[in-house]
Amino acid sequence: MEHTTTEHNPQAFGEVLTFWRKRRGMSKKALAEAMRFDPSYISHIESGRHQASEDFARRADAVLSAGGEIWRAWQAGQANKGVFAASASSASAVDGLLVEDDHAELRYADGLYTATMRRRLRNLGADPATRYLVRISVDRYPGEPARSNAHYRRHPLTWDELNLHAYCDGEPMDFQSKHDRDSFKELWLCFANERGKFPLYPGERATITYAYTVPDTKWGQWFQRAVRLPTRHLGVALRFPAELEPMVWGTETSTTAEAVPLHDPITRTQREEEVLFTWGTADPPMGARYRLEWRFRARADDSADDSAATLRTGSDRMKAAGIVQAGHPILAAIAAKFDLPVEADQAREVIDALFAALQRVREQHVFGKGMGLAAPQIGIGRAAAIVVPPDPDADAVVLLNPRVTDACAETDEQYEGCLSFFDVRGLVPRSLTLEVEHTTLDGQRKITTFPYGVARLVAHEIDHLDGRLYTSRMRDGVTPIPVEEYRGIGQPWIPPTRAPHPQAGENRAAHE
Repeated sequence: MEHTTTEHNPQAFGEVLTFWRKRRGMSKKALAEAMRFDPSYISHIESGRHQASEDFARRADAVLSAGGEIWRAWQAGQANKGVFAASASSASAVDGLLVEDDHAELRYADGLYTATMRRRLRNLGADPATRYLVRISVDRYPGEPARSNAHYRRHPLTWDELNLHAYCDGEPMDFQSKHDRDSFKELWLCFANERGKFPLYPGERATITYAYTVPDTKWGQWFQRAVRLPTRHLGVALRFPAELEPMVWGTETSTTAEAVPLHDPITRTQREEEVLFTWGTADPPMGARYRLEWRFRARADDSADDSAATLRTGSDRMKAAGIVQAGHPILAAIAAKFDLPVEADQAREVIDALFAALQRVREQHVFGKGMGLAAPQIGIGRAAAIVVPPDPDADAVVLLNPRVTDACAETDEQYEGCLSFFDVRGLVPRSLTLEVEHTTLDGQRKITTFPYGVARLVAHEIDHLDGRLYTSRMRDGVTPIPVEEYRGIGQPWIPPTRAPHPQAGENRAAHE
């Protein structure tokens, strides 16, 4: 659906943007670099000389961890003019893609799952789009991480069996592997092939289609769609043989709420020897995840795979994802350091195991402001941890043998959560900036400075490697509160100079 731009009040949006930029202590240049914009564009937006695009508003909200306030300010401006869309002329992001329609179809027949994805894209950015990110994740035994890990170590998912094919308006697309793990693949679809290049220029539209296959020995009975780009419509179709008597249900998770049943019903249609299940939604929010699950009632052995659907609490789900829970001795032990580069292979195995566990955890909960995981939390007593920053475009931070070498004197106290006891939240004082020495796989030592929310995440994980839980950092007399009583979910991290009552703000980058 096309919309045109009319007059509204951009100054209000600019004021909100300026407020959050200053709250995060960022200059216009720093914000521009983080968002991949020209610094002059930031000035024009803040002064009200230019209107902000939808993509700009979403990206600014994520970079500044504004908890949706910047995005809501943009929406309010659009509502004032009776429009909820972005003008192509006002969008200037390098990768400012809008998904006008996202349709995914999964077909099961003769022991093979075939996934076909079709996305109608529009480039709202200022530069040509040359690639598109795709993720493929499988889990044969949801709720049984140890069993799944062992299964994929013996039978890893391979590129050959995926037999991936991709097209842009009928033109074949090349692809480049970004991550290649036993049960997880990430790749770039390129707007190019051996015969030439066909970038998607600003204002242009294109439909990309890609398909791949996975045998049912490697595909669990679930299919999830995650909203990572602004999307107008999202649809899913599942096609199963009628003789299997399929039963389908679904849940949805947002950045501010845990899994709940799908708000819109799944439609079931019988077509001769096939049963078709369809579901869709309009304008899904960024960060939302929609998970469809099924069982074949004609198969008596499918009941074991439904265990994840019966999990009740957050701690239950984290335990099912393979996270060691509080009380286990390994969480109170100091993790053994790696002798690098001698133990580089062992370190790589631990890092791969951590990334696999992070992927399982993400299937259970949305972490809109970042997350972290330490090796002891997956039962490995080695000094390795991974931190995923709040910025969706930032790379994960891999820490081997980390050690805090300096911490600024200025601290604040924010709520944290922990995957190892996920049903409570606790107020924890932390330094606003950390200096950390850590080791690379080739044995080189380096020092990295981590600010604000990322510093809190890093400190939390280093504590795990030192055998400490965040409860040991809490002030005397302060105890964790049940997550049901917590009121800070979805709120941004608040610097101490503007911090309200603790219950109003949270460092959601800290495992929440």
